Amino acid sequence: MTTINDNSITQGNLPLRVFLVEDSLEIRDLMVENMAMIDGLSVAGMAESEDEALTQLQAEPFDILIVDIQLKKGNGINLLRNIAEDQKFTNALKIICSNNATEVFRRVGRQYGVNHFYDKTSEFPQLFALLQQIASQQDHRQQA
Repeated sequence: MTTINDNSITQGNLPLRVFLVEDSLEIRDLMVENMAMIDGLSVAGMAESEDEALTQLQAEPFDILIVDIQLKKGNGINLLRNIAEDQKFTNALKIICSNNATEVFRRVGRQYGVNHFYDKTSEFPQLFALLQQIASQQDHRQQA
């Protein structure tokens, strides 16, 4: 796992905006429920396909992008590839949360700017602990 890079997150006003790309309604609801319990985070948008995500990401500002690899249409790796060169997304923290937790996907994710990779079958607690830590650090920066 990668360490937190403070420069990855936009130095803006709270709350931090999370954009979630996940095709499973149950997983999406679970993630939104858990994020709602973290002070300083808000869900800026959601998508369940690659094309839908690309369209919304161009229109909705966000600080943290959480992407699944397998989507209803397209996939998260192509999405990350499509936004990798766009300066608009340079400062966003990119996280993959997927059942496809192989080293190949981790390596490809890093190639496209992914900061963290979590296996959604077993690492939800670590993902939400990271989000809590980031929101807390951002809150401290705002107060300084």
